[in-house]
Amino acid sequence: MPMLADPSVKYDAFPPIKLPNRQWPNRTLQKAPRWLSTDLRDGNQSLPDPMSFEEKKAYFHKLVSIGYKEIEVAFPSASQVDFDFTRYAVENAPSDVSIQVLSACREELIRRTVESLQGAKKATVHIYLATSDCFRNVVFGLSQEECKALAVKCTKLVRALTKDAPNPHGTVWDFEFSPETFSDTDLSFALEVCEAVREAWSPSAEHPIIFNLPATVEMSTPNVYADQIEYFSTHISEREKICISLHPHNDRGCAVAAAELGQLAGADRIEGCLFGNGERTGNVDLVTLGLNLYSQGVSPKIDFSNISEIIDIVERCNKIPIPERAPYGGSLVVCAFSGSHQDAIKKGFAQYGEKQAKANGKTVKWKLPYLSIDPADIGRTYEAIIRINSQSGKGGSAWVILKNLELDLPKGLQVDFSKSVQRQAETKGQELSNLELCDLFKKQYFIAHETNDDASSFYYNLVDYSLTKSGGVRTIEVDITVAGAPKRISGTGNGPISAFSDAIKKDLGIDVDVKHYHEHSLGDDSNSKAATYIAAQLADGSTRWGVGIHEDVSQASFISLVSILNSIHRDQK
Repeated sequence: MPMLADPSVKYDAFPPIKLPNRQWPNRTLQKAPRWLSTDLRDGNQSLPDPMSFEEKKAYFHKLVSIGYKEIEVAFPSASQVDFDFTRYAVENAPSDVSIQVLSACREELIRRTVESLQGAKKATVHIYLATSDCFRNVVFGLSQEECKALAVKCTKLVRALTKDAPNPHGTVWDFEFSPETFSDTDLSFALEVCEAVREAWSPSAEHPIIFNLPATVEMSTPNVYADQIEYFSTHISEREKICISLHPHNDRGCAVAAAELGQLAGADRIEGCLFGNGERTGNVDLVTLGLNLYSQGVSPKIDFSNISEIIDIVERCNKIPIPERAPYGGSLVVCAFSGSHQDAIKKGFAQYGEKQAKANGKTVKWKLPYLSIDPADIGRTYEAIIRINSQSGKGGSAWVILKNLELDLPKGLQVDFSKSVQRQAETKGQELSNLELCDLFKKQYFIAHETNDDASSFYYNLVDYSLTKSGGVRTIEVDITVAGAPKRISGTGNGPISAFSDAIKKDLGIDVDVKHYHEHSLGDDSNSKAATYIAAQLADGSTRWGVGIHEDVSQASFISLVSILNSIHRDQK
């Protein structure tokens, strides 16, 4: 069946909220909310292959280690496995971590749920009841009054079993109520139910009741959800005794925006999963929310320093790969293939490095093209940022060479090498690894390995040289090999390089007119080598680049000229 030409005959637009004096658009996020991870409950129930007990244990301890203080671990009345894992969490949670469990509004399920938490240091019982017309009428057949009465009855039962019951273990009990399908519920009725639940629980400012206001199915733009949250926040009684929690789903792809705008509208707490696992299109992504705050200079209070470890356990336990383009965590999100992007990033890093070097140990404000945060802050290496394919420009290749070989290529050499990179990438039909790129550079410019073992395989090879000076004239004698045979050449000039060029012209018949010369040291110690780069114009007007590396800067420059000779010979073959 094709899409409708007029979808309005089948679908109604979500009604806007009348909130003429809304305040949330004028606010900014200044602090992290309370976080609740529901990876082990909501996330796990959505998996085609749910986690094993051992996988749940590993996941739980990772959540604790990175800083989550509220963790929803199970639906303990659903199965013995969930009950047993709740017991494990209760017995192994640090004293500052609250264990949360979920139950439907049925007496026998609530009793079993509370039983699973006995002996906990801190525990939250979370019950839910769908309040929207669609679910009440279609699924449960409940009137509004019946729905409210059931919510109050179950709240009183939880209270009797927890904070009003004998408490030999000193458990700190909290209570959460979710008007499930809140975002599709009439706001006045959602408030009516929650007011009744609040009265039944009798919260305090020290131990507020948690009202979780889920977008069970995301049905509107994020600003509408924010309006709903602000309306609830400004109309609920005893607001100081209320913790408003959000649980946005991602059906329209806007869960992160909905959560952020919902915080501006008054929410205190966010429930979600690492990298957005969950039913259908998933829950809100806690990693994105946390690092979005971090990028704005606000600590998320969660440690994402080693994001690769977090990715590893999420993928291993969920058995679902993190998408390559997932914010912050995807394998390609800090990678640039485009030449213009690579060039901008390379320049940005160079400028940032200069500022950092002058900052006397103080942290310099981060402002780089295309990178909202420093990848190193979350354990990503700079080497992985720039990836080379046929679309890459000179800047990307130069960055890889700089980071891997410590060679800071002049712009002309960057352009020259980028042509070779493009040809190689097109031939291969895919991106080049850093190792492949470095090997290509060494091959293109005849750079021998550290032992110089492969230098003898070059058509031209520098063996030794001697320089003398008489007045302003330098005379050079150079021992080289040509196709393995020894040969001595000599020449004169006003400097070592011009003398060597003269020797090449007189004794080899090759006109090499040096136009550009660059050099820099490799490393900072006294034993560091020199890198030299020479651009020479040939008799036909073309330009060739040579690269030389040696402890002696003069010999490095001679090796650059020999590199040019080998390049000429290669192209003549």
